[in-house]
Amino acid sequence: EGKDEANKLGNIELIIGDGQRSSPKETADVEAAITKGVDGIVISPNDAEALAPGLQEAVDAKVPVVTIDRRVNKVPGILGHVGADNVKGGEAQGELIEKLFPNGCTVMNLQGQSGSSPAIDRNKGLHDVLDKAKDRYKMVFEDTAGFDRAKGLSMTESALASMKTPPDVIVCANDDMALGALEALKARNLMGKVKLIGFDALPEALGQIKAGNMTATIEQMPGGQVKGALDTLVSFIREGKKPAQAVTLLTPIAITSDNLNQAERLNEVK
Repeated sequence: EGKDEANKLGNIELIIGDGQRSSPKETADVEAAITKGVDGIVISPNDAEALAPGLQEAVDAKVPVVTIDRRVNKVPGILGHVGADNVKGGEAQGELIEKLFPNGCTVMNLQGQSGSSPAIDRNKGLHDVLDKAKDRYKMVFEDTAGFDRAKGLSMTESALASMKTPPDVIVCANDDMALGALEALKARNLMGKVKLIGFDALPEALGQIKAGNMTATIEQMPGGQVKGALDTLVSFIREGKKPAQAVTLLTPIAITSDNLNQAERLNEVK
């Protein structure tokens, strides 16, 4: 998405780094970018807390920074943030569970990486909805699987093994954990019997929804986030124009088999 948007804006050299879900790697990438003398940085921080010192270095070096997905509140000099409203995304998961099970159900919740703002916000949104009717929507298992597929698989396996009856729904703070949970369900012949909800609308998850193996995911418009961040950064570099609001949040939506065509990355499904 970044390359497409850079091409539209014209005369931009885009240097893409892969943080590999490692805060030290991302910090090193930021420091390398400062040394290289880049005009600006767009970054999705792996961990807001861990990236704060590196991004403070960038701000101190007068390199404008726009964050996407995760906000870094401890660095006040950041130019702007474009992300999904993760609380609303979590609410969308909760509202879908209410719609699927109006009379109540048992819920297993795989949370994201401890300390990351999307994990915190998605969990908050989910609980904001379901906790209003705690007597009907019972959390039978809740733990962090760190946004990791292998942990999603192992945690779901051990949770299912400890339960007399499987939960009605497994809700996950990202699609990787949901895809791990799917493997555990498959091994126990529970695929399709337990509702499975992810978050991120990754092509692989969309494919599983299309095949009827996953119930839903949450679309958080990553392309829209990148576009907004690049627009903000380039406007500032070229015209000195600061964004009208420091934080821009897009509203995520639940994607099911009924509205797959609304998923940004549907064309990437194999």
